[in-house]
Amino acid sequence: MLKHTFKKGHTDRTLLLLHGTGGNEFDLLPLAEIVDKDANILGVRGNVLENGMPRFFRRLAEGVFDEKDLIVRTKELYTFIQEAAELYHFDAKKVVAIGYSNGANIAASLLFHYDQAVEAAILHHPMVPLRNKVVPIQHTRVFIAAGKNDPMCPPKEAEDLASMLEQAGADVTLYWEQNGHQLTRTEVEAAKYWL
Repeated sequence: MLKHTFKKGHTDRTLLLLHGTGGNEFDLLPLAEIVDKDANILGVRGNVLENGMPRFFRRLAEGVFDEKDLIVRTKELYTFIQEAAELYHFDAKKVVAIGYSNGANIAASLLFHYDQAVEAAILHHPMVPLRNKVVPIQHTRVFIAAGKNDPMCPPKEAEDLASMLEQAGADVTLYWEQNGHQLTRTEVEAAKYWL
């Protein structure tokens, strides 16, 4: 089972928190407090190390994903969600994935591999996980927060991801900031209102 932390909430919604490179299962807890303080919280740590920094999957270079590893790790995360739902008695169909950077990419990959893997997804600064993949029909709401001046995730990545998910049937909101790759309070507030 992946390293994780779980906190029981007061509703049937569970926030699945997926950190960026070098983060851990506790990194996005303050963000969860803003987005939905009453939800269950499931913070997960990626189990791939890059120069000692946790990630959810390997990459070959910055912006170049190891696609084989990504597919394996996506299945691993999907299985983990089902196991955690059983262990902690939450509804696996009421999970909202919240990912930042590397965590947003694995969350997007969940959508690229499974129909209704999550009820909704909040993706902060994501990229397209796989270019040559037919995305399964999605009945998912997706919020993508992107920076117009993001050197790591060019705007085209967010636009292409939104387009691919919309073509699969997802209800996508694309939110822009004039910032770079950092996660901002304003985009987290925007995600809260969207949810």
